[in-house]
Amino acid sequence: MRVNYTSPHDLDESWLDDGWEKLILRWIDDALAGGVAEPNAMVLATVDADGRPSTRTVLCKGISRAGVVFYTNYGSDKARQLGLNPYASATFSWPLIGRQITVRGRVERVEREVTDGYWRSRPRGSQLGAWASDQSQPVASRAVLEQQLAAVAVRFPDEIPTPPNWGGFELAPTSVEFWQGRENRLHNRIRVTIAADGSPSAVERLSP
Repeated sequence: MRVNYTSPHDLDESWLDDGWEKLILRWIDDALAGGVAEPNAMVLATVDADGRPSTRTVLCKGISRAGVVFYTNYGSDKARQLGLNPYASATFSWPLIGRQITVRGRVERVEREVTDGYWRSRPRGSQLGAWASDQSQPVASRAVLEQQLAAVAVRFPDEIPTPPNWGGFELAPTSVEFWQGRENRLHNRIRVTIAADGSPSAVERLSP
């Protein structure tokens, strides 16, 4: 099972002239136009207390020069692991258009007002789900989970406040790698090293 990737244009260092964050946003738009469902999905890797890696897919909900933002329950496995080791790697993968981006760096919680602002934009069902789910904890059955959801709907018939144990994280990159699939596995890879102020300190082409 192998795809021989083709593209009319080779990934070039000049594509980063407007900034690494602008190229990520452009590629997300390209993935959406190419028919990728949820192109803002990314695989987030963290490390537990024993140094063992753990991955899961989350939705990116913000991209700026400061970093990449996602939201979760602060009691979840990912949040607890980030509390122990505040570094992560996140990969956007779009095989349908032959592209991939990996962002690595330090992770910190966003300010509460940022979380509250995003929370208000979420659909009511998603808000109820966040209250109903004790994320990453065992639950007896699907029926129990649905009962918890029904109870939360009764508790909050109107406006739903932000849960105190739920919020955002921002991954501030120390490096961003752009990958473009090419013929004969001679792929294009360009890695941007990011300085503390968010500006690129080095742009390097890597062998595939």
